Amino acid sequence: MRLYHGSKNIIEKPQFGAGNRHNDYGLGFYCTENKELAKEWACTSPLSAGFANEYLLDISDLTILNLSDKPYSILNWLAVLLENRTFDTNTPLSISAKDYILQNFRVDTTRCDVIIGYRADDSYFSFARDFINGAISVRQLGKAMALGNLGEQVVLKTQKAFSKLTFISYEDALPEEYYVKRQARDEEARRTYLQGDLRRASLENDVFVLDIIRRGLKTGDEIL
Repeated sequence: MRLYHGSKNIIEKPQFGAGNRHNDYGLGFYCTENKELAKEWACTSPLSAGFANEYLLDISDLTILNLSDKPYSILNWLAVLLENRTFDTNTPLSISAKDYILQNFRVDTTRCDVIIGYRADDSYFSFARDFINGAISVRQLGKAMALGNLGEQVVLKTQKAFSKLTFISYEDALPEEYYVKRQARDEEARRTYLQGDLRRASLENDVFVLDIIRRGLKTGDEIL
């Protein structure tokens, strides 16, 4: 698997155990298969240049969890996010929703060398928060996560996975091009989310988090 990591640094040997434990999937080395996205992620401010580090990952004997594959759903992805990211749960519904999703849609990631799934960046994190607060349905959350073509991230989680990663090269990422692209992608996602058909729920057919709790829905239920 050819991977790219956007950073302000050239990283020839990623350090296992480093980083922020409150990222989407906890501690790990976060990559993408899209070099252009890595360059956008490398430029975090208008004045901040960076690099797209390129690697090859030998996946021949790694255990890979792909949260986009069956039997997983957007709610399994959300449960992983809830375990690691900080959510503002300050209403009775959001508190109950967080507890219910963690209890009924949690995925065991402890034995996975690599996790593949959505990246909850900026506006995308707010979409997940809207679902927890009961503002959008399961269908709308799934559509929202596809806005902006943010793609999936590939996260190396174990020492074994790190040992099978080989640095290839790097390319410069200039903020005047890639910070602008990063901002435009996020703004377009927000605009589409707020103004498009996505905001129109079918109250008769859509499933909201309150419906999930009241019906006792779990992983594998066809309605989800």
